[in-house]
Amino acid sequence: MARGIIGQFVQTPRLKMFVRQTSDEAASRTAGGCCDAAPRTFVFVHGNTASSLFWEETMLALPAGARAIAPDLRGYGRSDTLPVDATRGVRDWADDLHSLLTTMGVGGGLDLVGWSLGAAVVMQYAMDHPGVARSLTLVSPVSPYGYSGTHGVDGEPNYPDFAGSGAGGVNRDFIAKLVAKNADSGPDLTLPRNVVNATFYKPPFRSPREDELLAEVFATAVGDGNYPGGSVASANWPFYAPGDTGVLNAISPKHFCLRGFASMDHKPPVLWVRGADDQLVSDFCLADIAVLGKLQVVPGWPGDAVCPPQPMVAQIRKLLEDYAAAGGSFEELVFAECGHSPHIERPAEFINALVRHVDVSETGSRAT
Repeated sequence: MARGIIGQFVQTPRLKMFVRQTSDEAASRTAGGCCDAAPRTFVFVHGNTASSLFWEETMLALPAGARAIAPDLRGYGRSDTLPVDATRGVRDWADDLHSLLTTMGVGGGLDLVGWSLGAAVVMQYAMDHPGVARSLTLVSPVSPYGYSGTHGVDGEPNYPDFAGSGAGGVNRDFIAKLVAKNADSGPDLTLPRNVVNATFYKPPFRSPREDELLAEVFATAVGDGNYPGGSVASANWPFYAPGDTGVLNAISPKHFCLRGFASMDHKPPVLWVRGADDQLVSDFCLADIAVLGKLQVVPGWPGDAVCPPQPMVAQIRKLLEDYAAAGGSFEELVFAECGHSPHIERPAEFINALVRHVDVSETGSRAT
């Protein structure tokens, strides 16, 4: 754990969660920017196959006086491994987060920052607890209409059973190596080290804390109740459909939809940060089964008329445009030569954007 970060277990009514926070030593630094007038509380929520460790440098770079809280979600890091009820979308994690913050005595006025899956969690949290968020920062967010299996900017499903989404498309060789905690290097593309470096970042970027972060990836709970989840057979290509448990089914369009985000009454300003070369969230994503079918990597693809690549970025943008049209505001910030992890790949630019965003949310001066 980095100097300036403290870790603790917090027993909530729902589960025991591990939480990283900035220590008093870190909070006593002198720096300009946000929080000079009033302390701010940032809550950082990590993505899939990750943990709160992935936020440490961001937490330490916040201006003086800011409080930073970053939990490990259920099934990740050191928090309890409890099954994920996919039929609730991401609400298990959002409810866990609310229980944690309530237990810790953390109230409203929060600056919520979510990465990938974590962005969906903070959006759900803002919907379920109106007025609690002072600002939202979405880092490489998953589409509001789920991962794979939809088309068009409004997220229409390709099939009635949502075939092509959920846990069925995960590479089983990667899962086996994840379970074995295989930390090898080499040419095998399914090695977890290679998967992380190729999908979390834009090569040739390598994190200076690569081994530490990889160890956190290995802490991911694997199984039908967690990552990736269970799947069921389908008569529709690619012949699998989402089950009702586990991580990837929780973000299947069968169970997950954030369409209501645009119409919620309280609308904190939103900063959307993404890498131009994100391999996990894009309009032609190599983790989307329809893209793999179109590229003839997976045989039998029925064509664009039936199962087109999911326009993930366009779907996110359309939702946020609807949000702005309904009285909210958002800014889209794209980092060139950057992948799925702007806060790790471009830390200085990311923290500057985050601080500017929360400063604007304080003054209310951002244009819609």
